[in-house]
Amino acid sequence: MVDLRELIQRVSQAKDKLELQNLKSQFLGKNSQINKEFKKLGSLNENDRKIRASSLNNEKQKITEAIDNKFQELENSEINQKLQKNKVDVTLPARERPNGKIHPVSQVIDEISSIFSEIGFSVAEGPDVESEYNNFTALNTPEDHPARDMHDTFYLDKNKKILLRTHTSPVQIRTMLSGKAPFKIIVPGRTYRCDSDQTHAPMFHQLEGLHIDKDITMGHLKGCLDYFVKEFFEVKKIRMRFRPSHFPFTEPSAEVDIGYRLENGRIIVGEGDKWLEILGCGMVHPNVLKNAKVDPKKFQGYAFGMGIDRLAMLKYGINDLRSFFEADFRWLNYFGFDPLDVPTNYRGLSR
Repeated sequence: MVDLRELIQRVSQAKDKLELQNLKSQFLGKNSQINKEFKKLGSLNENDRKIRASSLNNEKQKITEAIDNKFQELENSEINQKLQKNKVDVTLPARERPNGKIHPVSQVIDEISSIFSEIGFSVAEGPDVESEYNNFTALNTPEDHPARDMHDTFYLDKNKKILLRTHTSPVQIRTMLSGKAPFKIIVPGRTYRCDSDQTHAPMFHQLEGLHIDKDITMGHLKGCLDYFVKEFFEVKKIRMRFRPSHFPFTEPSAEVDIGYRLENGRIIVGEGDKWLEILGCGMVHPNVLKNAKVDPKKFQGYAFGMGIDRLAMLKYGINDLRSFFEADFRWLNYFGFDPLDVPTNYRGLSR
């Protein structure tokens, strides 16, 4: 027979959740006394079986309620102990704001990622050290193309098979080879070329965009870039033109210009009588799709690439690219951003 009072008393004396769990297994588990009593019901006549079953169910319910109540009691006790330990002294003086600032390049990467995430793009990443195949050959770059020359590319071996990537486009190839269409990604990251002056650096930041799906056209590309430029520069109207160009990995290809005007020596993006080139784009070349194991008869897509450092310079009035990498705290304190000011489309991207 089950001694209900004794069981409930033992439950009430449990000191922690582990002990309570052990008691639950002991009192209500497969080999518990009450379960054994249920198994004996088959040997009783119908009338006695009903009476005994009702009694056992009542005892089981009371034990279950006692366990649940004790569990809640232990839970509340744990919470109260934590509150006592982590008690906040509201009389403490306020902490000073951190001195650190978010670098403009990091801020602009977050801004761009926020914008494109609103229209379904995800962020992809790849290694800085790349193979010649992913960086050039798979992207339909001819063997005699000037971009392959030593004075443009940092090769890491004598055979010119390993290099520092010259653009973020190799992540296109990696993404398409590792999955199945459709693809909709942006790829921010560091890139490397043998160049250094006021507007060029041997290491700089670039962003690649790729959208592969069925029935994608230049119209989709134009709509995407129109949305991006308006959101990034935070303007309602924008003059934009697409100039025919050539890139090995897109066909047709275009350079994108936006209108601007000068006001008190400052560039005002949006509308104006002057043009400023900001990115290159085009429809992904069928050869690139084939190299990435995507059927060009079923899928088409567009790609675009832009310099993140250049966009930061245009938006925030920074004149010299080299200042991005000089680690001057005074410069960063002026052009940097509050660490807690996370860019969002609905609240505003920039300060």
